[in-house]
Amino acid sequence: MELKDKLVSSFLAFEENLDPNENLDTLRNEAIKNFETLGFPGKKDEDWKYTSLNSVLKHDYSVFPKKEDAIEYRDIKKYLIHDIDTYDLVFIDGIYSSHLSQTTHDKIDVCLMSAALNKDKYSAVIENYYNKVAPKTSLNSLNTAFAREGAFIHIHKNTQADKPIQIINFATGNESALMLQPRNLVVVDENSHVQIIERHQSLTDHPVLTNSVTEIFADKRAIIDYYKIQNDKSSASLIDNTFINQKGESNVSVHTFSFGGKLTRNNLHFYQNGERIDSTMKGVTIIEDKQHVDHNTLVHHIEPNCESHQNYKGIFDDKAVGVFNGKVVVEKEAQKTNAYQSNNNILANDKATINSKPQLEIFADDVRCSHGCTIGQLDEEALFYLQSRGIPRKEARGLLMYAFANNVLESVKIPEVKKRINKLIAGKLGVELGFNL
Repeated sequence: MELKDKLVSSFLAFEENLDPNENLDTLRNEAIKNFETLGFPGKKDEDWKYTSLNSVLKHDYSVFPKKEDAIEYRDIKKYLIHDIDTYDLVFIDGIYSSHLSQTTHDKIDVCLMSAALNKDKYSAVIENYYNKVAPKTSLNSLNTAFAREGAFIHIHKNTQADKPIQIINFATGNESALMLQPRNLVVVDENSHVQIIERHQSLTDHPVLTNSVTEIFADKRAIIDYYKIQNDKSSASLIDNTFINQKGESNVSVHTFSFGGKLTRNNLHFYQNGERIDSTMKGVTIIEDKQHVDHNTLVHHIEPNCESHQNYKGIFDDKAVGVFNGKVVVEKEAQKTNAYQSNNNILANDKATINSKPQLEIFADDVRCSHGCTIGQLDEEALFYLQSRGIPRKEARGLLMYAFANNVLESVKIPEVKKRINKLIAGKLGVELGFNL
């Protein structure tokens, strides 16, 4: 049985185990019907032209984990940003782990999606924001149909979260192959600020496919810093769908660090609904072997006097494949827009591949918009210069690659996250450097 047919036939059994207080029956049924009609995306879809899911979909994934595996803090400590105090939402095989997590309802709400869906006190937020910004694509619909757990974060008006929030999803390998459907909702009210770190991590060599959906709403003058750390095993694949709705004068930045996994697809879309909005999307990708990373981005400028900044850097070795498909849409009413888009890549050998497609669709006439793409190799003259100063070739390559990624790391606002990314990059490049970016 193909995975699509298995998922559709499993939906009835899934419904029977849902909390009767959830009140999402209609939404879930519409979503599974939409998925059944559309199926999984393929290369005939323009947005998936360079990314095939065939190698990922061939496994017989378990949709419902049979049990929660017992994991201790020492087993996962290295995957957490543990040198700062954070609120932690830890999920193991899609199930919330209370003894590894720390939630709060003191001035801010950091808790479970399942709790928010089943309690009257959150019903207004769910009604106003849940499934409101995510497009009705096949994968989003699949998540809407099957999602039952994830992070619910609500930062109330005029509030700054007192510490960052970590969302960590672990897969243990209890199943021979596992499919996860985490669902996150982040609502940040007027004049509020939050920092969030998200990670999906497999602890097994068994195949894992995660289809995650995150909806983020930034009200007027809200500030959101979001960091995605992707450094998974070669048996794990991630489809990360993140959709952001911004109101006037809000500032949202998303940094995506893609260092590992079999296939990683990042769908990151911003919708600007107000004036003087700032949207930032930055990423660093360093992959090797036959790994595949696809960044699909959209910034939709709807109203005037707004800015957006996209800067993605990629380093590809062996037979790795990178994709950047970035689009900026500027509507007729969005005058005085300032939109910048850049995608720069290094191919470490002649077998690596990058497919880059920066796009601008501009319907306004008083704007400043630019996009660009570069694909090349390390400068041999620069390498020779460093070697002439006594630096071995391997370390010289590492130094040049660090310099290449530097301006993306400069905008990371949590020092401990910057330190962690610095170490991950050094590890990926196989060098020891005596400085921190």
